[in-house]
Amino acid sequence: MKIHSLRIAFAFALAAQLPAPGQAQAPYPSQGIKLIVPYAAGGLPDTVARIVGQRLQERIGQSVVVENRPGGAASVAVGALVSALTDGYTLMITDGSTVSVNPLLFKQLSYGAKDLAPVALLARAPLFLAAHADVPVGSLKEFIDHVKARPGQINYGSSGVGSAHHLSMEAMKAALGLNMTHIPYRGTGQSVPALLGGHVQVLFSAYPSLAGAIQDKRVKLLATNGAQRSPQAPDVPSLAEVIPGYDLATMVGLFARAGTPPAIMQKIAAEAIAVVKLAETQRQFAAAGIEPAGEGSDAFAKALAGEMAHVAKVIETAGIKVE
Repeated sequence: MKIHSLRIAFAFALAAQLPAPGQAQAPYPSQGIKLIVPYAAGGLPDTVARIVGQRLQERIGQSVVVENRPGGAASVAVGALVSALTDGYTLMITDGSTVSVNPLLFKQLSYGAKDLAPVALLARAPLFLAAHADVPVGSLKEFIDHVKARPGQINYGSSGVGSAHHLSMEAMKAALGLNMTHIPYRGTGQSVPALLGGHVQVLFSAYPSLAGAIQDKRVKLLATNGAQRSPQAPDVPSLAEVIPGYDLATMVGLFARAGTPPAIMQKIAAEAIAVVKLAETQRQFAAAGIEPAGEGSDAFAKALAGEMAHVAKVIETAGIKVE
């Protein structure tokens, strides 16, 4: 696992330096841009793509179209990206799991990190550790003590095996020596109702999915899976406060096909980062439970490498396998 992750990280470091088969002849961008998203409409990467795409279109004066290509653990979307020219007019917006989780869980993937070049980190979206109102705890420390006193008796839900929700909980369990039973569901649309119905006692979920239940006091927030506290709930501690180095907040970024000329990648990265820093973009992000990032290719590659190493350890320790 560790060797595999390091190879992926090394591939990222080289991706931007690979020679392109052809150089763009006109100043970039001089035509419309396509943003491929490897998920159906409505999810986190799609939301980021549509908000950023709209503002990017206004900024560069060219059309920006979002194309959803779900399926095959992102293989369909990556296939569309790598079949396009390396001219910067076909890009992909996706979460970090496309390169940090999928290659570790799906052994028959048709793509690898060598096919992708990270351009810019656009946003982060932390997940919140939420407990049912009937769980007799009022803080993260009390929850940890509660679970330790009841090994194997607490059920936790997730959006599926290998999901960020699942990996976040397994990383917490391993670091704190907790014993809980995993109940996987098919997405947040099933897991959150399971929490509200008392079928599971705790889970990780995005703030917008929990907002109504928080307001009605049907659930209580105990922690976030990001490196810092979230402005969405600043009184809720981050798990990094009790687990040094813990950070599994979802990253969403912009990728190009490997071999895209560095000048093009730098240009579109600068434009995308400028869009993320706009007040209106940040307002739209906040309404969707998304936190702006706006970091370049080097910082994005470093963040992805860190996530790969972290995820590899979690998968190995928990023995996670996709059935």
